[in-house]
Amino acid sequence: MVQKLALKKNAKITVFGGTGFVGRHIVRRLAKAGYSIRVATRRPNEALHLKTGGKPGQIQIVQANIRDDASVAAALEGADAAINAVGILFESGKQKFATVQAQGGVRVAKAAAAQNIQHFVHISAIGADAQSASLYAQSKAAAEQGVIDALPSAHILRPSIVVGPEDDFFNRFAGLALVAPALPLIGGGTTRYQPVSVFDVAAAVEASLTGALAGTYELGGPDVLSFKQLMELLLAEIGRNRLLVPMPFAMARVIASVAQFMPKPLLTPDQLILLKRDNLVADDAKGFADLAIKPTPIAALLPDYLWRFRPSGKKPAKP
Repeated sequence: MVQKLALKKNAKITVFGGTGFVGRHIVRRLAKAGYSIRVATRRPNEALHLKTGGKPGQIQIVQANIRDDASVAAALEGADAAINAVGILFESGKQKFATVQAQGGVRVAKAAAAQNIQHFVHISAIGADAQSASLYAQSKAAAEQGVIDALPSAHILRPSIVVGPEDDFFNRFAGLALVAPALPLIGGGTTRYQPVSVFDVAAAVEASLTGALAGTYELGGPDVLSFKQLMELLLAEIGRNRLLVPMPFAMARVIASVAQFMPKPLLTPDQLILLKRDNLVADDAKGFADLAIKPTPIAALLPDYLWRFRPSGKKPAKP
């Protein structure tokens, strides 16, 4: 691992993927810490709301496409650090795993290296695996290797399922529970996860910039829960009684083969591959403890944003 000096509080940081769920919280966290932020995004007009997360002039929005060398280099000009939080859960149009996650991540790292930017944080995922049958997992692994080759001083952060306000996990299933009498347990719902707070992931990014040793860190919350347990926790939190129906992988495969063509599919064949494997922090991996961060229990996080799915539509009173 490589030891670097911590960034100064007035440092300039370019964030790619700053409009996404994880990226937005990273931007807010770093702005609150006093850094000057430049959010690089394909559609600047859709990112203007991010400016309210900092002081006047502290957060700038610039146009950049992670598939384009020139715009990536321009977005990094004059920056002291860079963060790549770009990621997709399914392919659509020109947004492919190979071009966005693998080639895109490496492109940003190489451009940062060319401008002598040593502070670089890349958001990957637990399950990144070059040998996986999942194109998503393959692209994550390819990006990690390319980033390290270009910038040995980089930090690679691998979170499990990231949850919190506006997440695409609990919010999606809670919405489904409002209209459906049952929720599916793909493969029986036995796959295990370590859901991690988006606030803790943002804290890990900040720690990476303030003196933590470079290297790969796997980020998981303190709770190890099966998919079935996650659904039970969700239903208890929103006060809804729904059947939890086991769905064999063979049946899920048929559904995914059709659902993948939806604008925002609930399930794709590639995601189904990932659902067959536990998504847990490896026993020998560096993690939150090495970043001096105590991860948040999931039960302490859910009430603050799932209350709107309760029958009353009201936030429960704190004891």
